[in-house]
Amino acid sequence: MKFKELLAVSLVTLAVPFATAQAGDAPQKEIEISKVNGASWKEFHSVVGKCTLKFPSAPEHISEKMSVPEEGYDLKYDAYIASQDKKNVYMLLIAEYPEFVDQSLAQASLEGFLNGILANNPGNQLLFADMLLVDGKPALDFFIRTGGVYFKGRAIMVKNQLFLMAMECEVQSYDEGGYNYFVESFKFN
Repeated sequence: MKFKELLAVSLVTLAVPFATAQAGDAPQKEIEISKVNGASWKEFHSVVGKCTLKFPSAPEHISEKMSVPEEGYDLKYDAYIASQDKKNVYMLLIAEYPEFVDQSLAQASLEGFLNGILANNPGNQLLFADMLLVDGKPALDFFIRTGGVYFKGRAIMVKNQLFLMAMECEVQSYDEGGYNYFVESFKFN
């Protein structure tokens, strides 16, 4: 399971309630902030998402537009990916959808996002999913296993943006403490 292919289908599934896409630049900065499980975590500031998050190493940046011809628009997303000892891969994805239609659709959109991930591979097994509020915003925690790989994440909807924090690793490399530190370090600026 690779982040990029897993999320492509899921991002399009989530996009159904929206109308036209907008674009933006993705400047970033980082500083070393603390150590968790022996790794020096770095604070990362996303200008695009107006948020802060700590990564175990300096993240790589990917910015793309996906055409969604069935819906008639392009979907822009920025992904920041960093690994810890080449065992655990951490990601922040910020997807910008067309102008937000209705906040009441946020929970259904998050459920659609998770269903898109699960439908992407018949081997995906949902271990856990729970709706919650993060800073008063609708969010979804989930935990998926595909063979010998775990994919654990938190998705948050804020108007027309999806924020996804996730960790992917082999089962034997699972690091609950690192994952919790990563997700709990997320703050809106």
